[in-house]
Amino acid sequence: MESRGSPRWSSWSSSSFVGAASSFLSTILAFPIYKTIFRQQLHTLTIRAATGQLSKEGVKHLYRGLAPPLMAKTVQGTLLFGTQGSLQHFFSMGGMSGAKACALSGCLSGAIEAILLVPFERIQNILQDGRNNANLPNTRSIMQEFKPYNTNQWLSCGIYRGFTVILVRNMVGSAIFLSCKEPIRDLLTYPGLPVWVPSLGSGAVNGAFTSLALYPLSVIIANMQAEVGNKLPHVRKVALRVWDKCGGRVSLLYRGASLIILRSCITWGFTNSIHDTLSKQLL
Repeated sequence: MESRGSPRWSSWSSSSFVGAASSFLSTILAFPIYKTIFRQQLHTLTIRAATGQLSKEGVKHLYRGLAPPLMAKTVQGTLLFGTQGSLQHFFSMGGMSGAKACALSGCLSGAIEAILLVPFERIQNILQDGRNNANLPNTRSIMQEFKPYNTNQWLSCGIYRGFTVILVRNMVGSAIFLSCKEPIRDLLTYPGLPVWVPSLGSGAVNGAFTSLALYPLSVIIANMQAEVGNKLPHVRKVALRVWDKCGGRVSLLYRGASLIILRSCITWGFTNSIHDTLSKQLL
């Protein structure tokens, strides 16, 4: 077993710590944007209508639902930069090519992330839906609502609602982001540029592309998870309901996409830049 003072343990712990810290800070900065996007996804609103809805609810509710994504993103940063790196090293030692090892380790870290973080996303989506402000005012009330009368109900209708779709989104998203991260950074690297600049650009471009590519899945997840008390219909029925709500128009399905770009540029650009900069000092 590796000791705490060993280079491998130090590398893993440093990467995990930096990833967790940068994800923590970027989540706080981007949360109002994220909440606006969520309202657009849920109610097919314009940016003005969504921000007006939040403004009407007041400042005291603006950061309602922050705790679950704050914890989730911190764990996500740990998995993305710690667990994935360890898995990639393991596969590479087994003779797998670098690209395949990166993609496979990204898929597996995304799967682990989904298993651990679905409850956080479920609680976050319930808290962000203004229709639940009165009946489910806080995390404790939601957890009481989801007391498992039986395992099947708890998993499908309760805290793990939408797990399959989230699993697919996270596995594909992690594989895309981690596979493109370094190639994009290398393309943006020029002599004389500070090390954090190409990393910022890589995180922003890569995060925005990944988020946009998987945005329809995020819309389906938001509509599945915000609802409480009803039996979960099949994913296909939820997707058709969302499509009908959008009037069969892709432009309405992608409402919130402009803010997705802004949020991704802030969160992934900031996270990637901090990680790469501090990694050169700590690792």
